[in-house]
Amino acid sequence: MRNRQFDLIAFDWDGTLFDSTAIIARSIQAAVRDVGGAEPSLAQASYVIGLGLMQALAHAAPDVPEKLYPELGDRYRHHYFAAQHDINMFEGALELLADLKSLGFILTVATGKSRRGLDAALATAPLSGVFDASRTADETAGKPDPLMLHQLMAQFKVPPERTLMVGDTTHDLLMALNAGCPSVAVSYGAHEPHAFEPLSPRFVAHSVAQLHTWMREHA
Repeated sequence: MRNRQFDLIAFDWDGTLFDSTAIIARSIQAAVRDVGGAEPSLAQASYVIGLGLMQALAHAAPDVPEKLYPELGDRYRHHYFAAQHDINMFEGALELLADLKSLGFILTVATGKSRRGLDAALATAPLSGVFDASRTADETAGKPDPLMLHQLMAQFKVPPERTLMVGDTTHDLLMALNAGCPSVAVSYGAHEPHAFEPLSPRFVAHSVAQLHTWMREHA
């Protein structure tokens, strides 16, 4: 790894490290039903994963009036938090993170989750001390705005070309492009891999094991 290309790696959370896309999509569907909107399809609900919460809900439920957005958000959180204990990290994700940490990479999170939701996940024992920093959509700006990456790069004084974004959606890859950073996509999350090609990721991993191998050989 002496000739490694990157110093800072920014991971998306849901669908990249956490196997949560199905629960998020079902929670979006249930929330829209609860406020009387037209239920989005599973594909429509999955597409908005990675965006900030209200941005995602507004996109998934265009017929819901803006005055109901607070209730819509509350119903989403109700359904998601009721199911969050059924969510686990993808197999091999902890080992990947531990290996990258041991190699001296700066590990960060750039996610559309809320700070409350991310902190609850990061407080678990296996993840204690793994990440050097994190940014969430509710404290910066939602994807594909590059503010999260800009702040992380500034914090550690790492230039864009030495920063790698890893994510499972086109929102992640477009954020990386907007920040001037290279990216790697994973196909096992919310978006189908054919959507990634126009955004020029360095690699598309079809499993955490493939991602780990690529990181070892190319990061």
